[in-house]
Amino acid sequence: MNLSRREQVTGRVFLLVLVLVTLLPFVSMLSAALQPRGTVPTGLAWPSDPQWGNFADAFTAANMGALLRSSLLIVAGVVPVSVLIATMAGFGLGQLRVPGGRLVFGLLLLGLTLPFEAVVTPLYYQMQDFGLLNTRWAIILPLIGLYMPFAVFWMRAHFTNVPIELSEAARVDGSSTWQMFWRVQVPLARPAIASLTILMFLWTWNQFLLAIVLVDDATKRTMAGALGAFQGQWGTDLVLLCAGSLLILTPTLIVFLIFQRQFIKALIQGSVKG
Repeated sequence: MNLSRREQVTGRVFLLVLVLVTLLPFVSMLSAALQPRGTVPTGLAWPSDPQWGNFADAFTAANMGALLRSSLLIVAGVVPVSVLIATMAGFGLGQLRVPGGRLVFGLLLLGLTLPFEAVVTPLYYQMQDFGLLNTRWAIILPLIGLYMPFAVFWMRAHFTNVPIELSEAARVDGSSTWQMFWRVQVPLARPAIASLTILMFLWTWNQFLLAIVLVDDATKRTMAGALGAFQGQWGTDLVLLCAGSLLILTPTLIVFLIFQRQFIKALIQGSVKG
């Protein structure tokens, strides 16, 4: 596609403005986190003597070590199981054309319209009946179920676009359904699986609502969920609060920067095939 010079300049200016608007809140939080303790941050003023030790103080005050361990355990319980179930379900709905598949897919689409806020109260009483309140399972199990509609929809979209001739050729070669799934379809679905894994990680790590409602112990929540307790304890210390918020944000930013190529590759692959 040939673009005129005016269109190129307009696009670059738009991207520059978008980058500035996106980065401005983070720069403001960083400048506030580097101010001396006990001061009130003002605007984007960069401190003459940055207090990098505020991050160490926030790490200790918020017990970040325990929060990091708890978040990793929750992510490890949610992401692999969700991705595995969604991949198998997407394969069944997209390639095998199982009986009743359209009805199941319609129910999953209905689930996409269901906000987390609408099921928090029923989940609370259900976890209470199971005796799982104030445990990490109270976060892990509901998240697996709540993520399924989108995850299955995502993987089905990939498998629907895979030529059916590949499955037929595998059948001719004597492959069973299980062998066809693992040896033919899963390798082709790696970009979609990778991008779904990234999304699941980010959503789980940043889960706030279920963590503060279903778990009272802050050390058993996600790091984002523990931010509520941290804010209640240190809400008057804006410097420490900004430092803690940046520490909680850092892991998700690192993960996205590392795997952004796989994520973009999956999005481009889906748009081209679609």
